[in-house]
Amino acid sequence: MRTQISKRLALIAMIPATLLGTVMAAAPANAAVVSEAKLQGDIAYLTNKQRLLNGCKSVHVDARLTTAARVQSTYMARTGAFSHTGAAGSTFVTRVKAAKYPQPAGENIAYGFRTGVDVVKAWMASPGHRANILNCKAKTVGVGAVYSKSGNLYYTQEFGY
Repeated sequence: MRTQISKRLALIAMIPATLLGTVMAAAPANAAVVSEAKLQGDIAYLTNKQRLLNGCKSVHVDARLTTAARVQSTYMARTGAFSHTGAAGSTFVTRVKAAKYPQPAGENIAYGFRTGVDVVKAWMASPGHRANILNCKAKTVGVGAVYSKSGNLYYTQEFGY
C-alpha cells in the first residue's frame, strides 16, 4: 500500500512553505467529472474544517484570490507546466497583487486528484502544504481547479493576510 501511494505522489520542494508554499501531485484516477466550481468550494470548505480542527479561525473565500488561483491553474492546465512560476515568469505574489489583493500569504498547487477530499487530505499529509493551510495568520483563501484538455485537474490554492 505504501509503495502504491509513493508511486502516486510526487512532492517538489520549491521555496519554504511560509513564503511560497510547496507542490504536490498525483497521477489521475478514473472518476466522474465534477464541476470546477464544486471542487473549488469543496476545497475551501475542507480547508476551513482542517483549520478549525487545528485551532485556527476559518478563512473567507476572496474573489480576488480565486481569480489569481484560477489564473495559475489555467496556465498549468494549458501548458502542462506544473510549477509555482506562471505565465511570463509570474510568481504567486505577482499574480495575487495583479488580482488587486494586497497581502499574499502562501500558495499550494497540486494536480491529478479527482476530489476536493483527496487534494486536502494529501496537502494535510505534507508538512509544507499543511503549514500553509494551518497558518493561523491567514484571513482569506481562493481556490482554482481547472481541467486540462486531457481531463487532468490542476489546483491552486492562494492564501492572503
